[in-house]
Amino acid sequence: MTELVLRDLDPALLERIHAYADTQGWGQARTLRFLLEQGLRASVGDERSTFDPAEDGVLAAAIGALEQIPDDTFALIGRGPAQPAAAS
Repeated sequence: MTELVLRDLDPALLERIHAYADTQGWGQARTLRFLLEQGLRASVGDERSTFDPAEDGVLAAAIGALEQIPDDTFALIGRGPAQPAAAS
């Protein structure tokens, strides 16, 4: 694997990287690989999933179920039955 050297990084950026590593319980190398990969995916619009195969299946099933709901169903959310006109 190729080794990279980053110079002149903003101290605030370094602090954020260290804080992220701490929250994940990861070392510096793993954290930087993860952050670079995520940043590249976001930058180039990579469509690959970060879910594991079981999660991919559950998500696909949920999307499939949502696609079967008629379009006008969601328009009714939060609306009560029609009220009769008030007598004058």
